[in-house]
Amino acid sequence: MDPFVEMLLWTALAGSCIPAGAALARIERIRPLWLEEEFRHFVIAFGGGVLLGAVTLVLVPEGVAHVPQPWAVAGLMLAGGAIFMALDRAQARWKRESPQFTAMAADFVPESLALGGMFAVGADGAVLLAILIGLQNLPEGFNAWRELAAGSFNRRIVIGLMVLLACFGPVCGLMGWFWLADQPIALGAIMLFAAGGILYLTFQEIAPQARLERHWAPPLGAVLGFALALLAEITFH
Repeated sequence: MDPFVEMLLWTALAGSCIPAGAALARIERIRPLWLEEEFRHFVIAFGGGVLLGAVTLVLVPEGVAHVPQPWAVAGLMLAGGAIFMALDRAQARWKRESPQFTAMAADFVPESLALGGMFAVGADGAVLLAILIGLQNLPEGFNAWRELAAGSFNRRIVIGLMVLLACFGPVCGLMGWFWLADQPIALGAIMLFAAGGILYLTFQEIAPQARLERHWAPPLGAVLGFALALLAEITFH
């Protein structure tokens, strides 16, 4: 398959997992109610496991390969964490109702840029990153739907926002393809920046929400998410 077409297909597939996760979340009630609560926390933890997998198996190794200076690597990751922290604090100050949706958009955009650039340079981890982005978008779409639908947002508007964000995948992929193909240092910088932001997001937003008193299945979701990321890395790298 032509690499350009393959890039468009994979970015579209990864983005489509956002509304797919939202569609899954529209199942209003799982009986008994304790199972619904545990399942929701399991999904949150699963997303955290996949995010960690994306960072440790793709974003950091590929980023370091393009940005060999150790201090630059550390600085870019710290910058990503700092920007995500600033966004998190701004949302808290403005009392926004959609931290999950904002976080999903904030990590999906740089990942899709990096994905387009990786396909353009023929990087081995491009397909793997696309799979991991899709895996993380499922639980993130699930959680964002539950968050927005529970607030003051119209449900049709919510699903429209999900579809619109999904369309940003191919758009950002195109930008990465044409802009980052000849800019390997910029490509690596975006991956490391995204890795730092995702690490902040995982431990600030996802890990605390995944825990549920006197229930042990949610942490297993994190293990499952990371195990699937590792399986994909072994299979497709």
